[in-house]
Amino acid sequence: MARTRTGDERVRTIEQLMATKEIVITCGSGGVGKTTAAAALAAMAAAHLGGKVLVLTVDPARRLANALGLEQFGNAETRIADEAFATAGISPRGELWAAMLDTKQSWDDLVHRHAPDPKTRDAILANPLYANITGKFVQSHDYIAMERLYEIHTAGTYDLIVVDTPPTRNAIDFLEAPERMAEFFSSRLLRWLTAPGKSRLLTAASKPFYKVADSILGSQFLEDIAEFFTLFQTMAPGFVKRADAVNRTLSDKRTTFCVVSTLEAAPVREAEFFIRELDARGLHLGGLVLNKVLPSYLRRTNATPVARRFCAEAEQIAEAVGEEVGPRDAVARVIREVGNSFLNYQVVATREAEQRAELARTPEVVASVPYFDADIHDLAGLIRLGEAAWR
Repeated sequence: MARTRTGDERVRTIEQLMATKEIVITCGSGGVGKTTAAAALAAMAAAHLGGKVLVLTVDPARRLANALGLEQFGNAETRIADEAFATAGISPRGELWAAMLDTKQSWDDLVHRHAPDPKTRDAILANPLYANITGKFVQSHDYIAMERLYEIHTAGTYDLIVVDTPPTRNAIDFLEAPERMAEFFSSRLLRWLTAPGKSRLLTAASKPFYKVADSILGSQFLEDIAEFFTLFQTMAPGFVKRADAVNRTLSDKRTTFCVVSTLEAAPVREAEFFIRELDARGLHLGGLVLNKVLPSYLRRTNATPVARRFCAEAEQIAEAVGEEVGPRDAVARVIREVGNSFLNYQVVATREAEQRAELARTPEVVASVPYFDADIHDLAGLIRLGEAAWR
């Protein structure tokens, strides 16, 4: 499905961007509709571009499952039935699949893949600290998300993968996780953690520490830590190799990022922050989706005199309308409120247009999505949102 651009052909729409990439990673602060936007773009790609499209969420929230009409899904990719598209009035050209990261299952799979032998694999999985440590140390959720993305992409099963990341600053951890994991295997911390298991000949400087640690934590706890990280270190070559491969995937021309934001002050600052971070890392920013944007007709200056007249001549207009509509004072109050509301929204819409122009300097494509009358909770709603951003 993806194609490479040649000559001076330029991407001008989200549709063209999605058609030219194999991985689209959506990023943004919490509460801006990022998860919904990721699902909507994936649904549109499956409906109009064809091929097999996967939307992969690494955000622990289960909003995506609800929006796609799935009661539950996890690490295993689940296909969205064609009947769901039919209900939305769409006959898709391709297939839409969804998966949510299962951290524990992904770590288990990783140990099976990287352990040097079955004995080491079983010892790691059976270690009493395994479940707790892999859930907390070295941004394990972020690292395993990148591993899962890399695994799915290299399998070649899908033509397009749309990734829904955690909120923005956590998404930076998502980007840095492979490098941090590689650094961890050469760190002093790992050497210190494995030292008790390698030798009981401690230095004079370290003996007081271990004496205190033994009294607080117990020697068995320290031995469990040492055993776990000693076993874990045997997987270092595989981790480092994969971390390098993941970083190459992120910077590959087939991968792009799409920042999702509203035009409120805090989300805009987050969007600007992430745009700068992507640029600093040399990663491709293909799209910017601005959600809940006021309609452009609010900026039309030919309506401004009408709104001002509503404010200044509310009583006269109410009198001309007649009392059959309602009491004159009430009608005048409504007319004045309508005029004031339009002028206030016009100020906000003008400010939004300026912010949009400022944000649009870096990405190839900027798409604006309006407010919707109802919350998006099904595939039909996702398609409606996707159509607003698509062209």
